[in-house]
Amino acid sequence: MPPSAQPPRVRFAPSPTGFLHVGNARTALYNWLFARHTDGAFLLRIEDTDLDRSEIRHETQLMEDLLWLGLDWDEGPGVEGPHAPYRQSERLGIYREHTDRLLTEGKAYRCFCTAEGLEAERHEAATAHKPQVYSGRCRAISDADSAARAAAGEPFAVRLLIPDHPLCFHDMIRGEVEFPSETVSDPILVRSSGIPVYNYVVTVDDALMEITHVIRGDDHISNTPKQVAIYEAFEWKPPQFAHLSTILGSDRERLSKRHGATSVASFRAMGILPEALVNYLALLGWGAEGGTRELFSLEELVHEFRLERVTASPAVFDFEKLHWLNRHYLKAADPERIAELAWSHFVSAGLLPSHTAAWQVTTAAVEAWFGKLLALFLPAVSQLDDLPVKAAFVFRFNPSAAHTGDENAAILATDAAQKVLAAFSARVEAHSGPVTPDQFKAWMNEIKAETGAKGRELFHPVRIVLTGSHSGPEFDKLIPIIEEGSRLSLPVHVLGVRERIEQFMSNSR
Repeated sequence: MPPSAQPPRVRFAPSPTGFLHVGNARTALYNWLFARHTDGAFLLRIEDTDLDRSEIRHETQLMEDLLWLGLDWDEGPGVEGPHAPYRQSERLGIYREHTDRLLTEGKAYRCFCTAEGLEAERHEAATAHKPQVYSGRCRAISDADSAARAAAGEPFAVRLLIPDHPLCFHDMIRGEVEFPSETVSDPILVRSSGIPVYNYVVTVDDALMEITHVIRGDDHISNTPKQVAIYEAFEWKPPQFAHLSTILGSDRERLSKRHGATSVASFRAMGILPEALVNYLALLGWGAEGGTRELFSLEELVHEFRLERVTASPAVFDFEKLHWLNRHYLKAADPERIAELAWSHFVSAGLLPSHTAAWQVTTAAVEAWFGKLLALFLPAVSQLDDLPVKAAFVFRFNPSAAHTGDENAAILATDAAQKVLAAFSARVEAHSGPVTPDQFKAWMNEIKAETGAKGRELFHPVRIVLTGSHSGPEFDKLIPIIEEGSRLSLPVHVLGVRERIEQFMSNSR
């Protein structure tokens, strides 16, 4: 970039009408990466002119989600700058001033058409197989008549007078794009309610906030010619446009809730790490030079990101790929950080006390035990909210369910299983004190020699007694978890080996 050129300025401008969708999160990420790579500025602007649907809780949530992803902003709510305010609901006076200017210069006009009249016009055009665009009938109203009717209180909208030439723009991803003026008609700038429309306010704000690059989803391509016309009306230089491809579900339809989680808040609640989600979103339509690398930190993405490597082809959201990345980052993360994040999921499952209370009353022994528990089960999960399900048997052992499961019942019904369990029970009853992995291993060797059972015949019945299932973690790691947990003061009492075999054998009678 030449020294005299203006540093790039980009913006992310969400509407606070719901949760932050991963498609919008990717848009925010690409804008942020572009700004950081080019030493530019990243602005956050809240587009809340839809007063009926906009809610402060959604605004708060989306800002929390952006910061959770690591995407900070240089100007915007909470980080005031020279172009404040950054909420459109606080900029209505600015839009009124610019509307008055367009009316005065004859580049916009008042439209007194009723909703019923416009619907009849659309129906007539559809019947005649003509484009369903506004006819421009209010263009012919003189300035004097228009002003008089407005002064008399007749409701009106304000429409932009579209020039009689094609509306063109260069898309940095798709190349040259052109729309004939007759397909655009004269778009409404301000509704009869006095509320300005999206295409109008976004253009005014982008111009006044000196946005140099508009990077957004391709669902906005049809909006762009209207915005180009507004730039022309004010004699402003348009920014450069880059329209990102749509994100699809596995059925190649637009990603929606029917495909599963689609909001950043949902992925947070599931226990997807922010570094995994950022890494994955970056790959949805972009790839680094060479095209084979898939693991990137946020800092590495800043270094590698180029808009030129963004593709116009739709990207398919692959949950398995996201889980693969999350498993990688779970493994690489600081164990203390994972323990803190995982604790809340055990709280939600009713297995542990709330985080705050826990850290006030638990001992170092409990924290150490929880760390061992996570080390045992973390390799088997793709997201943190799977942990309580995997580890539930440690906290809540159900001997009745262990007996009645179809596969378990078939295993336990064999003579070999009965002999193994009888021998195991006898050793547990004769033993005093905790059961160590070495003690357990010695017992299993003795039982093998005594009963002749080996492999699955030997280990499956014992595993059912201890876990309720014939498959699970390795015994040398599981036994200490069960035994140590039974000696800790936890809200849900963890049964030790002795208690489990006693309850199981009692239930068998």
